[in-house]
Amino acid sequence: MTKSAVTPTIDLGADGRHVGDLRVRWSDNSVPLGYHPVPILSLRNGAGPVVVLIAGTHGDEFEGPSAIMRVMGALQPDEIRGQIIAIPALNAPAVRQAARVSPLDGVNLNRAFPGNPMGGVTDQVAYYVETALLPMADAAVDLHSGGSASFFTPCTLPTRTADAALYARNLELAEVFGLPHIWVLGSFNDARSVNSAAERAGVPMIAAELGGCGGVDPVITDATEAGLMRVLRHVGVVQGQVEALPAPRKVEITSAEHSLYAPGEGVFDRRAQAGQDVKAGDIAGTLHYVLEPRRPSEVIAFAHDGMVLAHTNRGYVQRGDMLMMVVRDVD
Repeated sequence: MTKSAVTPTIDLGADGRHVGDLRVRWSDNSVPLGYHPVPILSLRNGAGPVVVLIAGTHGDEFEGPSAIMRVMGALQPDEIRGQIIAIPALNAPAVRQAARVSPLDGVNLNRAFPGNPMGGVTDQVAYYVETALLPMADAAVDLHSGGSASFFTPCTLPTRTADAALYARNLELAEVFGLPHIWVLGSFNDARSVNSAAERAGVPMIAAELGGCGGVDPVITDATEAGLMRVLRHVGVVQGQVEALPAPRKVEITSAEHSLYAPGEGVFDRRAQAGQDVKAGDIAGTLHYVLEPRRPSEVIAFAHDGMVLAHTNRGYVQRGDMLMMVVRDVD
């Protein structure tokens, strides 16, 4: 395996609190001879479990970065056993511009794994996470939201892995996190995501979808901070009991045909929202062809029963845009 070209400026084996960068070597007009920094924080106190916390994989999703900064700011080294490695802005160039993909190469980081050590900025970061960072971990969490384009009802995302024991540990992390919904990633999971990288590394891991709309929702961010602390207690990095919570609802995408996509270009007058149960025939909204006012508006209805996991946050949509992501309950 080729060694990653990305290097940390801090010693990840050193005790105490350390803050530095991952140096991503990529020569362009903005940084011809230096490096593009990805901030990294380490909190370590001797031997023990290691938990990796990631956010900002997409640069327009801000609840996760906020929750990670809260947790890392509140904890002191003598309050933990083992290590927390946190990257609150994994796609740092995208976070700076509040963009989903990196402005340096136009690549979606959560569709770039396993990456390439000799590739562009995004490929290099993905390769470092998969080959250098995740193998250090006993558990990992990757925090997302709907970003500026959509809104998700808050949920955790465990991968249904080929290894049944690993799936059980993923599911356990999802339940411990404490959100009301668990979105099981099954046959429709993308093999280029952090979840799939963790599966290849054999590391228990969950992602989370935490609202969205391009800002920071205080209620969702509070729940995310509490969820991270429950995970840290569960793994044993932070001492304390994990309180019992109501059983979450487990859902999954069982067919690509259940979700709704824009059939044309116009203003989507939305009538349903994330977290809502729907029946076939229920109205999702109306597509108004405002730039073609002679064209009648089109009512968009659900074709199948299910639950709306996410809805678009865009008013003006293009043909093919996701309007409603619809999931089904699973055991």
